[in-house]
Amino acid sequence: MSLLPWLILFLPLAGAVGITLFTQRDRDLSAKISIAAVWLSFFFSGLLCLFTSGTFKDAGLSAEWLTVGDLVVDFGFIIDPLSSLMLFIVTGVGGLIHIYSYGYMHEDRAVSRFFASLSLFTFAMLGVVLANNLLMMFIFWELVGVSSYLLIGFWYEKESAADAAKKAFITNRLGDFGFILGIILVWATLGGLNFSVLKETLAKNPGAMGGLATAAGLLLFCGAMGKSAQFPLHVWLPDAMEGPTPVSALIHAATMVAAGVYMLCRVFFLLDVPGSHAQLGYMVMAVGLAAPGAAMFHLATHAFFKALLFLGAGSVIHALHHEQDIWKMGGLKSKLPTTYRTFLIGTLALCGVPPLSGFYSKDGILAAASPSGSHPNPFLFILVVGVAALTAFYMARLFLVAFLGKAKDHCVDHAHESPGVMIWPLRILGTLSVIAGFMGLEQMLGRFFGDEHAHSLGYIAQLFAPFGHAPLAAFFGLFATVLGFSVAYALYANASTDPLPAKLGFLARAMRDRFYFDEIYTGLIRLTHEAISYVASWIDRWLVAGLVVRGTHGTTELFGRALRLVQTGNLQTYAFLLVLGVALLLFIILK
Repeated sequence: MSLLPWLILFLPLAGAVGITLFTQRDRDLSAKISIAAVWLSFFFSGLLCLFTSGTFKDAGLSAEWLTVGDLVVDFGFIIDPLSSLMLFIVTGVGGLIHIYSYGYMHEDRAVSRFFASLSLFTFAMLGVVLANNLLMMFIFWELVGVSSYLLIGFWYEKESAADAAKKAFITNRLGDFGFILGIILVWATLGGLNFSVLKETLAKNPGAMGGLATAAGLLLFCGAMGKSAQFPLHVWLPDAMEGPTPVSALIHAATMVAAGVYMLCRVFFLLDVPGSHAQLGYMVMAVGLAAPGAAMFHLATHAFFKALLFLGAGSVIHALHHEQDIWKMGGLKSKLPTTYRTFLIGTLALCGVPPLSGFYSKDGILAAASPSGSHPNPFLFILVVGVAALTAFYMARLFLVAFLGKAKDHCVDHAHESPGVMIWPLRILGTLSVIAGFMGLEQMLGRFFGDEHAHSLGYIAQLFAPFGHAPLAAFFGLFATVLGFSVAYALYANASTDPLPAKLGFLARAMRDRFYFDEIYTGLIRLTHEAISYVASWIDRWLVAGLVVRGTHGTTELFGRALRLVQTGNLQTYAFLLVLGVALLLFIILK
């Protein structure tokens, strides 16, 4: 068992290195190496889970890596329900995306580079999942940022793709700066970085962090803000769609944006100490409401149906020869029957329609904020119900316009279903989107996080459990879904153009321009960073280079030229100057 975590982690890295060094010119072999590496990691993850079943403890698989004074950092792994679930998500959903990419990217001339970057990204995410200490997690966290930069900017010849990659990288660095400060603060107050050691320290002394608890929690949360695209560091995510569609699925669904939620759930014992909880409650709702189990449950189901939706969108794009304007689509139900059915499943799951998985995972978050929840909060409850209605609206709009109704452009005439290598991942993800809500994930995570009510339920009991333990949350969630569907149907059932912009006016323009966040940030950067850089440039050019460097140089040169005038080469002149010098000295001395 001690060998398995090393294999799980380093197989994708070996694939990335092998492709980069040896198989760049063989596109098929490169793709197969990358796919084999991630599925072997999936297989070994299953074995690891099987071998540790029933124990779910930190396996203690570590080696001393770094020692600086009192700080000892291990390179080690933590094996528990949280990491086991994430291993299956990263390697399972990621593996399906790898297979899908083999079909989607097959004709691209840089397939080898794509799969090498994909394997590197998988390695980085597995490192985040398996890390047993904050420093090791941070190193892999940064590697996720580097590999996402490579994937988002994969088509770097396009200026928009290159800009999107830089924007994602720089925005994430802002959040990561706060993250590393939080790690330093945790080490300074608690004297260690290992998760199990920190947990034991706080169990013995819950007030060990004192008044710094809130500051540490907020700084750690900065890392999640960047990776999970939380406001106000959300601006990079829409631009990240410049990458290939499988990259969008990987970033949005299975890995990168989920990394922030996973990190918060992993360090929840730090956030749950007295003093920090109220501040974080308004940032990441489920974690802030002391429901990390619900957050991880939704992370798992979200990975299935969100990846399904992105890959389904890629199937449509592939069928329409890279057309992406939904107002040129329509009538795809008959042209792409499998994509249509799987996309419908993903849509209904995302919108929280029972008995699909999204209904159960969203209900856990709604229930936490409901009047009967663990931390009732009417404002957040109303907010999340409103977001659920909005989700149902925009997904119904997309589905109605793209798949139903009449074709709006000739690009639909020659549309055809995608090949099997792209369709089978859709079928598998569609199946998981249906059954994940009652596979026992919620109960397993509840027990891990110490929920005394998280007992096992039978199949039928699980189907109706939301209506039993939190009926208000369940019914309001369904009401929001029905409301969103109804409004979307009224507006888009037979629409050939979008009627909403004319109705919303300025608000529509603001939404199209992303509420001008890019312009606001550009202005702030111009007033701060650029202003400082201009002042520094002026000081460097005129004071340092001009006055000090060139001034010294000019003075020395001028003095040298004046001195050269004295060196005439005439003996009488030298004798005269010598006598003049002696006379001047005698005058000074005798005076």
